[in-house]
Amino acid sequence: MILDRFRLDDRVALVTGASKGIGRGIALGFADAGADLVLSSRTRADLETVAEQVRSRGRRALVVACDVNEREQLERLVDAAWQEYGRLDVLVNNAGGAPPKPALRTSEKMFETALRFNVGSAFLLSRMAIPHMLERDGGTILNISSSMSRLVEKGFVAYGTAKAALSHMTRLLAYEMAPRVRVNAIAVGAVATEALLPFLEALPEARARLEAGTPMGRIGTPEDIAAAALYLCSPAGGWVTGKVFEVDGGTVASNWPLDVPVT
Repeated sequence: MILDRFRLDDRVALVTGASKGIGRGIALGFADAGADLVLSSRTRADLETVAEQVRSRGRRALVVACDVNEREQLERLVDAAWQEYGRLDVLVNNAGGAPPKPALRTSEKMFETALRFNVGSAFLLSRMAIPHMLERDGGTILNISSSMSRLVEKGFVAYGTAKAALSHMTRLLAYEMAPRVRVNAIAVGAVATEALLPFLEALPEARARLEAGTPMGRIGTPEDIAAAALYLCSPAGGWVTGKVFEVDGGTVASNWPLDVPVT
């Protein structure tokens, strides 16, 4: 049956930024599809909550606290996954971000930090994971990019540039690693996460503007992203690599609801 191709039975998926929001949604979606999980973020307590949700679905969960900006911690993360499961089939590079900042107030350090957090960490973790994938049947890598990687808006020079680099790194890695390791990305639009919801609840007019600027008329959910992630990381997406899927409610222009000052 076609639905069987969306299963991840007994495969092992490592998800960074898995304690909340999109990362948590993807992890739980993968568990529903039969995967065992390696859950990573900087906050162990939040990870343990997600781990219990994974286990309640009948799957195994390994919690590894990790700051993806630290190379040594990335190495420990991959080693822990391999020692626990003896395989690594799926990597989701979800950890990332950078706050809006006017270009003329974005320091060199801020810019470099955004690149390190959003691109450098994903590259290093992918480079560490791929040899383990190749020891078995190959694998899949999913990078979580952003619609701001292709759209323009004031205040997003560091974040947008970093995510654009992540999207193109996806294409380059996919070409080099094919056919045994598939690499894709999701360019995510505005999603209702713990980071965005308090802001929207405090400013209802901003939420209205955001929704009005989205052709589908609503903000996305972590489950919207998890569904796309499952397709790309399961056998259902087995003939897809090097692609950046735009999962953003049909957004064709920036729907950021606030004006960012130039200086």
